[in-house]
Amino acid sequence: MSDSNEKTAAHYPKGFRPRRGLNWGSLGLMYATYYMCRYNFRFATPGMEDEFGFDHSDIANLGAIWALAYGTGQLINGLLADRQGGKRSMLIGAVGTIAINFIFGFSPWVSTFTTFALLSLLNGYFQSFGAPGMVKINAAWFHRTERGTFAGIFGGMIQLGQIIISKLGPLMLTSGIVIFGVTMAKQGQWRALFQIPPLFTAAAAILMFFAVKESPEAAGYPDDVVIDEIDDSEGVTVPLAKSLKTILTHPLVWFYAVAYACTGAVRQPLDQLSILYFEDQLGFDMKNSPPTIAVRTLMLMPAVAFLGSLISGVISDKFAAGKRAPIAMCLYFFEALVIGISAIILAQGLIGPTTRGIWTGCIILLLISMTVNSTHSLVGAAAPMDIGGKKMAGFAAGLIDSFQYYGAAISLFITGRVLVATQDEHGWLFWKVIMACFGVLGGLAMLALMIKQRRLAAHGKKVAG
Repeated sequence: MSDSNEKTAAHYPKGFRPRRGLNWGSLGLMYATYYMCRYNFRFATPGMEDEFGFDHSDIANLGAIWALAYGTGQLINGLLADRQGGKRSMLIGAVGTIAINFIFGFSPWVSTFTTFALLSLLNGYFQSFGAPGMVKINAAWFHRTERGTFAGIFGGMIQLGQIIISKLGPLMLTSGIVIFGVTMAKQGQWRALFQIPPLFTAAAAILMFFAVKESPEAAGYPDDVVIDEIDDSEGVTVPLAKSLKTILTHPLVWFYAVAYACTGAVRQPLDQLSILYFEDQLGFDMKNSPPTIAVRTLMLMPAVAFLGSLISGVISDKFAAGKRAPIAMCLYFFEALVIGISAIILAQGLIGPTTRGIWTGCIILLLISMTVNSTHSLVGAAAPMDIGGKKMAGFAAGLIDSFQYYGAAISLFITGRVLVATQDEHGWLFWKVIMACFGVLGGLAMLALMIKQRRLAAHGKKVAG
């Protein structure tokens, strides 16, 4: 980074930081409500299995379908974000997410696996507008050596959605919701999980519409207030063909994509199957009366995820000069180590429906959540901004993030079949073994990226990312 860039970052004009805070605060809240309309699904799964006779494989398949739609949507919508801007993309995604969740919650025809699969596909596609749009806008507001830290902060903000639904979901199932004497959700009705969260999304969309600007220039600040190391010319949009060609031929982007597939292969099965894990392995009743320790664990998982994201982002900014790969490599290998140790503990029979077994099982889930999400913001948010800059960060984010969900789909597909084939006797052990293997692969992908960077540097080529 040039001296002029560092100087500009240190001497922002008066009022810039508060205005940027309003911008990214509104974006973070918007995406947090996307999470509410995503993680509501996992609380509905025991009720869906009860009502429609679905098994664990069906639930995993629905998650895989959602992940495939989300991943493919990221590719398409990342390009669209570069062409039309991130704000419009996020608003389109919000409207679609609200509509699909209401159909889940209110339609009497939602009862077959085929219908659920179609709605999961549509929900995945509309939600895929969010991440590319958010990353693109933030690329224009933050310098390279700020992006890791703020990607971590954003990771915390968007995890708020998971924290809220982790509290609200069990509350709706155990007590229902009554506001001013009006019953908003009856006790035990899983469909209410798709009726209330979209209201939060609607409110956040209205706030974002009025508060968010695509770039500092659009908010009235000078053109050079944030210098983009990729393309600092005026504007934040580019033709589709330019974004497509530039990002697809970038020498580092595919290493990040493969690594992020490994993040998704751990993160999504961990999040989506944890409710069923609580029921099978720890003996909880998650359909009618989720115990306090389960609710608190589910609320703490995104909290520790934020902690991991923030620490990894700060380290990459302050101690690695904006380099993501070395930090990410260490995190992937550490994640694999944590999951591997937890698999050994499970195989020894130390996790189960006893006081010690329950505490052990919950603590391990928290540790896995913290390690896997440390790479989530670092590879999925900071790296695309570094690669694409303010004009092409949308497609860079879409491409890299799409692989997260392709990896998730593969992992969910395999895990669902293992759980059914083993009749849950050893299925949850294999669940952890599968996740540990993907952790190792992620670390190897980052190691390969670092080798590629050294070879490029040896030939005098300096490549962003």
